[in-house]
Amino acid sequence: MTAVPTLDSLEVAGKRVLVRTDLNVPMVAGRVSDATRIDRAAETIRELAEKGARVIVMSHFGRPKGAVVPELSLAPIADPLARAVGRDVTFSGDPLTASSGGLADGDVALLENLRFHPGEEANDPAFAERLASLGDVYVDDAFSCAHRAHASIDGVARLLPAAAGRLMQAELAALEKALGAPDRPLGAVVGGAKVSTKLALLGNLVDKVDWLAIGGGMANTFLFAAGVDVGQSLCERDMAATAQDIAAAADGAGCRLILPTDVVVAEDVAAGSPHKVVDVADVPGDMVILDIGPASIATLAATLSDCKTLVWNGPLGAFEFAPFDAGTVAVARAAAARTSNGDLLTVAGGGDTLAALTQAGVADRFSYVSTAGGAFLEWLEGKELPGVAVLRGED
Repeated sequence: MTAVPTLDSLEVAGKRVLVRTDLNVPMVAGRVSDATRIDRAAETIRELAEKGARVIVMSHFGRPKGAVVPELSLAPIADPLARAVGRDVTFSGDPLTASSGGLADGDVALLENLRFHPGEEANDPAFAERLASLGDVYVDDAFSCAHRAHASIDGVARLLPAAAGRLMQAELAALEKALGAPDRPLGAVVGGAKVSTKLALLGNLVDKVDWLAIGGGMANTFLFAAGVDVGQSLCERDMAATAQDIAAAADGAGCRLILPTDVVVAEDVAAGSPHKVVDVADVPGDMVILDIGPASIATLAATLSDCKTLVWNGPLGAFEFAPFDAGTVAVARAAAARTSNGDLLTVAGGGDTLAALTQAGVADRFSYVSTAGGAFLEWLEGKELPGVAVLRGED
C-alpha cells in the first residue's frame, strides 16, 4: 500500500499552509464542553507555526447544509484553539473572502465554518479552487472526516502539494498496526445496540481477527439466533438469519465468536434498577439483559491474557446506567492493564466507546483511542476512505 506523505516531506517556512482539521466539538451555552479534538489538532498547527508557516485552519461545524447559521459559527472556537496552540489565532468570518496576505510567518488564522458554503459538501471544483488559492501547501489532519469526499478534503488535496498532519499520521499508523500487520493473537470487542448498523464491520472482522467478542444489544440478537429466549431485551429478531450467517462465516474463517454465557437482567433500564445475574438460558420473560455477567467477564479477561492486539468498538452493556457498566469497565481495565505492561496493543474508537473508556478511567491507558467516529468504523469495515486515498495519490 502506498505510504501517505507527512509533514516531514514538506518545506513550510514562509508558506501559507491550509490545514484541514476537525473542530466539530460539543458546545454548551456557546462554550466548548469537550476540547479533546481541539487539543489533538493543536500539535500539527503548533509544529507548522514553529517552523515558520503561515497557518490557515479550516474545519466544519455542525450541519448548516450550505447556509449561514450564526449559532454554528466557528468564532467561539478561536480562543480555545489559541490556548491549545499557545499563540494568537485570528478568526476570519468567511473562507472565501479571507486574505492570508496579512499573515506573518508563525501566525495562525481560523476560517469560518466550511459548510456555510454548499460547495463544500458537494465537492464543487470551483469552491475547491477558491479554497486552494488561499494556500501554497495543504495538510489534512482530519482523519475523522476522511470518509467524506468534500471540497476541503478531496478537492483541495488535488490542487496543492499535500500531506497528512500528525494526528492523521498517528491514526493511520495505529490502524495499520491493528489490522494491517498485527501481532497475533488479534482480537476484537464489538458492542452496541444493533447488528444492522455494523454488518459490514462484523463481516470484515471475522476474516481478520482470531476472536470476536460481541456485547450489548447486538449480543442479544446473536443469542436469539442461537435459540436463546432473551425476554424483553433489545433484540433485532428480523436479523436472526443474518446473525447466523455471520456466526457461520466466523467459524469458516477460524474466528472464535465469543457471546455472553451469563448476563445481568432487570425489569427496566434505569440507574440502580433492581437486578440479578442469570445464565443466558434462564433469562426471565419479563426482564431485559443490560450487561454481561461475571462468568462472561472472566472469559474475556482470560482471552485477553495472551492477546497481542485488540480492536474495540462499542460498550458491552448499558454503561450509561450504573451498575450496568460493570462488564465494560472490568474488561476495559483488564485490557488497559496489559497495555500498560507493554503486552497488548489496544486501538479503540467510536463515540460510545470513548465515553465508556473514559468512564472506566482507562482512555489514556489504551495505545490509541480514535475520535474519528464514522471514519474509524468505515476503516474497520474495510472501506476505502477518500481523504486517505487522495493523499496517497489514488483515484
